[in-house]
Amino acid sequence: MRIRDLGRISYADALALQLEEVERVQQGGEDTLFLLEHPPVITLGKGGGLDNLHVSPDYLKEHEIELVQVKRGGNITCHFPGQLVAYPVFRIEHRPGGIRAFFHDMEETVIRTLARYGLVAGRSEGRPGVWLGNRKICSMGIGVKRWVTWHGLALNVLPDVSLFQLVTLCGLSDAVPTSVHAEMRRCDAQRSSETPLPTLQEIKGVIAEEFRTVFKDSRVAENQAAQ
Repeated sequence: MRIRDLGRISYADALALQLEEVERVQQGGEDTLFLLEHPPVITLGKGGGLDNLHVSPDYLKEHEIELVQVKRGGNITCHFPGQLVAYPVFRIEHRPGGIRAFFHDMEETVIRTLARYGLVAGRSEGRPGVWLGNRKICSMGIGVKRWVTWHGLALNVLPDVSLFQLVTLCGLSDAVPTSVHAEMRRCDAQRSSETPLPTLQEIKGVIAEEFRTVFKDSRVAENQAAQ
């Protein structure tokens, strides 16, 4: 697995890089994981989302927030600085469990990452992503082109998740956005202690390690199934 840290990059530029990488992986290239941040952008998946946008396109233009229709599953979501975005461009043609197992492994990667910071997160039946109760800390949506994935996940790290006030998060009226920093501070308040908060760059390194671990295990299972 190649890992490329793109820093902060526009949605359009990251999309172009993904499409180039999808073609390369389709032709036999190594799987690639992109790690990055986006400037403020609201994206609409194949599940729609305009009905869950609370402001006008003119408001978004005035505040320099992009609005983009994208070819991934899911509904409406937001990207912004302080959120870690991961785009895995992986071949899944012979993976046991196919797309469902791939999604499960992405969730598992995030759950393990959060556990390393003392956060007990999990799945919510019928609601993709990673949750702490009704608080959503990581959104997910993928696309697949000839058995190669693109798009991916967005993990809220820094405490400012205010962009989500402009939407109904993922079209779910009871979902509340949260972040790694907000949840760590919540835990500290309960324990009457104070834990140093990780930087986004640090969490990039941790999630890269967990991607390697989780998807290496999946590759072993794939090879065993092929034998």
